[in-house]
Amino acid sequence: MIVITGPTGHIGNVLARELSKRGERVRALVLPAEDITPISGLDVEIAQGNILDLDSLIKAFEGADVVYHLAGIISIVPGEWDKLYRVNVEGTKNVIEACLKCRVRRLVYASSIHAFAEPPPGITFDETSPFDPDKLSMEYDRSKAMATLEVLKAVPKGLDVVVTCPTGVIGPYDYRLSEMGRLIRDFSRKTLVGYVDGAYDFVDVRDVVQGLILACERGKTGESYILSGERITIPEIMSLLEELTGSPMPRLKFPVWVAEIAAAILTPLYLMVVRERPILTTCSIQTLQRNSETTSRKAMEELGYSARPIRHAIEDSIKWLKEHGMLKSSR
Repeated sequence: MIVITGPTGHIGNVLARELSKRGERVRALVLPAEDITPISGLDVEIAQGNILDLDSLIKAFEGADVVYHLAGIISIVPGEWDKLYRVNVEGTKNVIEACLKCRVRRLVYASSIHAFAEPPPGITFDETSPFDPDKLSMEYDRSKAMATLEVLKAVPKGLDVVVTCPTGVIGPYDYRLSEMGRLIRDFSRKTLVGYVDGAYDFVDVRDVVQGLILACERGKTGESYILSGERITIPEIMSLLEELTGSPMPRLKFPVWVAEIAAAILTPLYLMVVRERPILTTCSIQTLQRNSETTSRKAMEELGYSARPIRHAIEDSIKWLKEHGMLKSSR
């Protein structure tokens, strides 16, 4: 039996699809009254629960051989520390305790590339970089680093754990629209006023899922594995989206300092009026300026991991979004 927490998320639903396709017995832990459209029609068992409720986890993990812990909150909006800590850290502690109580054989945790304390720009960083919350300025990053440390501390307690650290995820089955999914949508609708310079590493969700499964099968206890794809600059993304969607790229490239001031002023208004996370926040702008030179060499050598070119991931993402009516023009 394999249990997935966060099975309706982008990575979670693709993992459920892949495991189900392989004939694995999968139990999906969903919140009560949660919309399960991303996994509807899949041959998976639905179990209601909450990672903040230890008793519900113990019930859901009963008889499980492997648990993939993907549930959590991703936030690029400042001021959400309490929620991030409660879900990402305290929730992970509950998952660990439930795994120990239910004698789960292996826990595979989906951390984040942002959990690492990165070296200065120009230096490629890998798994030798520490998980150090004190060296991280962004709230989401700190929460993932703290949660990762909790997972690794469970090894001496007898829990077999492996940590994976994906970079920016993109690809099909993006039901709830990831940051890149919303960027593609807004680009195709011609609602992007401009963009900022910078770069980031993006990886196809299907490659992340293969990395998670390989980590479960071949990963060493207590080890972490970066699952990266391809580093691409924002102007390169804009140019590629123009080619693939047929919509013209924005002609305005804002200086970083201008974008940060605008984001700080407009983010609260955007959340209140549009009721959706803005793509550009002070956190996301700063992320694009940080060191994104990373490598998956360890995962390649020890797990057999590989990642497709970012162009293929974007092409398939656009195709999926079109097929599901998410690229139609809006007001």
